Amino acid sequence: MNDSPQKTSRRNRKRASLVVRQVERREWWLWAFAIVVTVFLTAAIVFLVLPGEHSESSPSYWANLREWVRGLAALVLLFDIYTMYQHLQLQRMRRRLAERDELFQLITENAADMIAVVNHDGQRVYSSPAYQRVLGYSAEDLDSATAFDQIHPADRDRVKEAAEKAYRTGRGQKLEYRMRHKDGSWRVLESTANTIRNNNNDGEAERLVIVNRDITDRKRAEETLAHRAIHDGLTDLPNRDLFLDRLQHAMLRARRHSDYKFAVLFVDIDEFKVVNDSLGHSAGDELLVEIAKRMSASFRDTDTVARLQTGTEADLRLEALSVARLGGDEFTVLLEDVFRASDAIRVGQRIQERLAIPFEIKGRQIVIKSSIGVALNETSYNMPEELVRDAEIAMYRAKQSGKARCEVFDPAMHSTAVRRLKLETDLRLGLERGELLVYYQPIVSLRSGKITGFEALSRWKHPEGMISPADFIPVADETGLILPLNRALLREACEQLCSWQSQVGCEPPLTISMNITPKQFAQPQLAQEVDAILHQAGISPGNVSLEIVETIAMGEPDHALAVLSELKALGVLLSIDDFGTGYSSLSRLPRFPIDALKIDRTFVSNMNADRDNHEIVRLIIMLAHSLGLSTVAEGAETQDQVAALTRLGCDLVQGYFYSPPVDAKAAFDLLLRSHKASAASKL
Repeated sequence: MNDSPQKTSRRNRKRASLVVRQVERREWWLWAFAIVVTVFLTAAIVFLVLPGEHSESSPSYWANLREWVRGLAALVLLFDIYTMYQHLQLQRMRRRLAERDELFQLITENAADMIAVVNHDGQRVYSSPAYQRVLGYSAEDLDSATAFDQIHPADRDRVKEAAEKAYRTGRGQKLEYRMRHKDGSWRVLESTANTIRNNNNDGEAERLVIVNRDITDRKRAEETLAHRAIHDGLTDLPNRDLFLDRLQHAMLRARRHSDYKFAVLFVDIDEFKVVNDSLGHSAGDELLVEIAKRMSASFRDTDTVARLQTGTEADLRLEALSVARLGGDEFTVLLEDVFRASDAIRVGQRIQERLAIPFEIKGRQIVIKSSIGVALNETSYNMPEELVRDAEIAMYRAKQSGKARCEVFDPAMHSTAVRRLKLETDLRLGLERGELLVYYQPIVSLRSGKITGFEALSRWKHPEGMISPADFIPVADETGLILPLNRALLREACEQLCSWQSQVGCEPPLTISMNITPKQFAQPQLAQEVDAILHQAGISPGNVSLEIVETIAMGEPDHALAVLSELKALGVLLSIDDFGTGYSSLSRLPRFPIDALKIDRTFVSNMNADRDNHEIVRLIIMLAHSLGLSTVAEGAETQDQVAALTRLGCDLVQGYFYSPPVDAKAAFDLLLRSHKASAASKL
C-alpha cells in the first residue's frame, strides 16, 4: 500500500534533518580528533627532546629516536589522510545540501502554488514569488503583515483554529478559504499545511509550511455547473428539479403550520408550435426568454393582486416563491399565502394580461395567449409531483374549454385523467389483440331504394363491453393511434367489399366510404399508403370513397388541393364530409377534385322542424348539383326526413332509419335483402 503524501513529506524532512546532524557530528568529531592528535604529537616531541637517563651518545638512543620520528611521521600522514577524507565527506554532504537548497529554491520560485513558512505568531518566515503573481503582493507587503491579515474575516477564525490544531497534533488539514487580492477582490484558496519540528528531543512543531493553490476559477466553474443543474439553460429560470425541491419545502412548511397556504400555477402557451413552424426555433427560443422575463417581472415586490374581502376591495400582496420552466412552453409558479382559489385565479389572470401584450421578436410583433391550471394545497398531497400533476390536469381542462382560460383543479379532473390514461393503454393493447372491429352503415339510393355502398366505421369490442367511438376516437386522434387504426380499417373494409361484390354481383359495383382524419391528411405519404392498400386488397380505386371534413379542406386550401389531387390521381372518389358546419369559400370549392358533398346530420335531423335547416339542406343540394356533384345526407332517422330529402332531389342517404352501423355479417344480410327487394320490384 502506498504511503500518503503527508507521510512521504515527513520522511523527507527527517532525512534532510538527519543529513544536517551528520554533518555537524562529523565536524565536531574531526575537530576533537585533531585536538587529540595535536596534543599527542606535542607530548611525544616534548618527551623526545627532554634529557633523560640515556646518554645522547648512546647508539641505541639515536636508533630509538629515529623509530619514534618515523612513527610520528606516519601518524601525521595518517592524520592528514583521515582529515582529507573527512573533509571530502563534508564537502560532499554540503554539496548535497546546497543542491537540495537550490532545488527547493527553484521549485518554490517557479511553482504555480504559493508556498509560505510561518511561525507561531503568524509571521511569514518565507514567501514564494507566486504570491506576487497570484495575489499581487510583493515580499515587502507580505513581511509587513501576518499570514492572517489578508484572509476574509468570515474565514479567519476557522483558519486560526486549523493552524493551532496543526501545531498541537503535528498534522495539518486541507482548507478552503478566501484571501484578498491586492486589487481588493477575493480569491478562493485551497490550503494544505505541514509542520516543521525543532531538532530537540521533544520534537515540538515550531513552524508551518503552507501551500496555497488558487482555485477561484474552479469554484466558479463548479458553481456554474451546480447552477445549470437546477436552472433552465435557455431562460435561467429554476428547472423542474429545483421547482419540485422548493415545492417540497412548501409542503413541509404547510404540514407544520396549518395557516400556511400555497398554490401551484401551471402555465402553457397556446399554439406555441405555430411560432416555431413559421418563424423558426431561434425565434421560439427568443420568445420563451421574453416570456420568462415578463413572468418573473409579474412577481416583483411592487406587484399586487386585488382581492375582494368582506365586500370591500383590498390589495393582496402575493409572493411567488418560484417561477420555473419545466420544458418546452410550460412554466410553473409557486405562490404562497393563497387562502382562496380566487386569489390564484387573479394571479393567473394577471399573467395572462401580461403575456397578452405583444412581443417584439425578430422585427415582428407576436401576440400569444396562455392556458393556466391551478392546484391548491388544500388536499393532502404526499409528493410535490402530485401537485404539479394536478395543476397540469387543470391546465389541459382550460385548453379543452377553449384555451386562454384559467381553471382550478378538482378531484373529478384527476379521475377523468386516470380514466383517459387507462383508455389509451387499453386502446394500444386492443389494437395488438384485434379488439377493434369494422362496422358498416349502408348508404341507400333515394331513387332506387337500393343499397349502393357502405360507410366503414371503427368499433371497439373491449373485454368489458363495447366502447363508444365518442370515447376512444378522440384519444386515438390525440395519441396518433388513429393512423394504424384507420389503415387497418381501410384494408379490412376493402377486402370485405371485394368479397361482397363477388358474391352478390352488384351493378353498379358497391362503394366503400371512410373518413380521413386530420392526422392522416397531414401525412406526406398518404396517397402512397392508400395506393398500397388498394393494390393489396385488389379493389378498383373507383369503388372507394374517401371523406375529408370541411374544416380540413378549407383550413389550408393550397395544401388541401395538393393532397386531394394526389388522391384523385389514384382514381378514388372524394367527398367533403360535414358540409355546412364549417366555413367554406365557394370560390375555392370548384377547384377541388371532389365528387360529392355530405350534408351534416345536424341539418338533416332538424330539417322538418326548423325551416332554416330545411332551407340550408335545399341550398346545399342545389349547390352540389350545379357543380356536378352528388349529395349524401347523413343522420336520416324518420320516414318524413327521407321523404323531404327525396323531394329536394338528394341522391344518397344514410342513417338509423335504414340501419345503425352493424358488423360484417349483419351488413351482408342487409345487402342481400336490399337486392332481393330491388329484383322483386322489377318483376
